Amino acid sequence: MNSEPPGPAQLELERFLPYRLSVLSNRLSAAIARLYAERFSLGMTEWRVMAVLGRYPDLSASEVTGRTAMDKVAVSRAVARLIEAGWLERSLHPDDRRRSVLRLSAAGHAVYAEVAPMALAFEQRLFGDIDPAQLTRLFDLLDRLDALDIEADAEQEAEAKTETASANR
Repeated sequence: MNSEPPGPAQLELERFLPYRLSVLSNRLSAAIARLYAERFSLGMTEWRVMAVLGRYPDLSASEVTGRTAMDKVAVSRAVARLIEAGWLERSLHPDDRRRSVLRLSAAGHAVYAEVAPMALAFEQRLFGDIDPAQLTRLFDLLDRLDALDIEADAEQEAEAKTETASANR
């Protein structure tokens, strides 16, 4: 009988989903970034901001941060660079003058119109001969994982509020 205490749990990174998704995301993002970085001197963060605003105009920087799950400071810097480059415009929300919103400028739309097809072509090459049913299943699983993450965040936030309320009593 072995009387030694068990060692620390071994984390098999190649089977740990957060690690695998992070590494894959970094590799794919870097590969596609080379396509638009060379032509437009556009970084990954800037393109993600542009991609979100190309799809959903008139969002605040905070809303862009929420949609991309990127760091607030990184989004703020990207927005500043894009405004300076003339690719984004900032204006006050028509119904709430305290809130500023972002949208692609005409020049930003022109860049988006060139980069978006490059991104889609990259995705097509990536998927190659993967069966459409498998792709549907992949996106269904990603949607489910995303929903689980949102649920976990909400639970953690509720627990933190409960702990704070208990500590303040």
